[in-house]
Amino acid sequence: MFDEFLLNLMNAVPDGIPGLVILLAIIAAALFVLSKGADILVDSAVALSEKWGVPKMLIGATVVSLGTTLPEVTVSVMSALKGAPGLAMGNAVGSVICDTGLILGIAALIKPLPFKKTVVNRQGWIQLGAGILLVAVSFIAGGGIRSFSEGGSIPRVMGFVFLGLLAAYIVSTIAGARKGTDAESRDTDNPSGENGSSVAVILLKMILGAALVILSSKVLIPAVQETALRFRIPETVIAATLVAFGTSLPELITAITAARKGHGDLAIGNIIGADILNVLFVIGASAAVTPGGLTVDVNFFRILFPAMLFVLIVFRCGVLFSKNSLKRPVGFVLLAAYVAVTALSYVSGV
Repeated sequence: MFDEFLLNLMNAVPDGIPGLVILLAIIAAALFVLSKGADILVDSAVALSEKWGVPKMLIGATVVSLGTTLPEVTVSVMSALKGAPGLAMGNAVGSVICDTGLILGIAALIKPLPFKKTVVNRQGWIQLGAGILLVAVSFIAGGGIRSFSEGGSIPRVMGFVFLGLLAAYIVSTIAGARKGTDAESRDTDNPSGENGSSVAVILLKMILGAALVILSSKVLIPAVQETALRFRIPETVIAATLVAFGTSLPELITAITAARKGHGDLAIGNIIGADILNVLFVIGASAAVTPGGLTVDVNFFRILFPAMLFVLIVFRCGVLFSKNSLKRPVGFVLLAAYVAVTALSYVSGV
């Protein structure tokens, strides 16, 4: 497979300083392609929003987030199939923490992110609800309080339930927008400049942008993994932090690009949608393909689940107490939370 080929290629990089220089050069090249792909993806998403009369936030929460979340889905499902469910869980939960804490934090620090409160509130409660659902299912399946000492699990049947909820979320979101339930929040500012392009051309550009983002992520992930392994970092730490960061790079670059271009609502929508998909799609698909379901290590209950819920609640509070934009102080708190969680993960060896 392509992923195995890339991993073997990274393993073949020489040891020592020359090898690290090569790995860093690969990472830099992948990031460059990521940025170019993100430019195309953001511009096309804005154009699609204008063509369909759907708020950019909802385009970000559905179409864009589906594209940028594909790396998480690929890594997690393949890990589950290969008998490494811990990697799948760590990647998905770590991605939610990374998306909400690091990415939204950085984007808000770069520039306050404007949003339509009615739309963000509706999607945001689904985002928080998905996180709570994940923790509740893991806790109950693990025998309640025993989960803190013995761990928990995501039964296979719940994987199919999560996938069903995902389908309902996407259908209801798009159907509601198309029926005009969010007509008051449709966007007319910051035009994309592609009003003359057909929907087919716009969709092709979106596919191209998403392909560049995903392919460069595919190259970046094994490069980051190999670099981390050479510093003797444990696999579980790589899963919850480095791999999660690597697979979240599409969201990071897309959010930064959207914020820079004045489409803060697209950035917020992408992160909200990505968080929902990480729970319902990534974990749902991984559990569905694993006969015994996903095992949830005890450290998820002690550190990663509380951290995930904390950043989601901080974001929810930030939106509730903001008028029409996510301000820099909220971004600072989110970023600080991510840094603290990452540091704690390394110290505790999660």
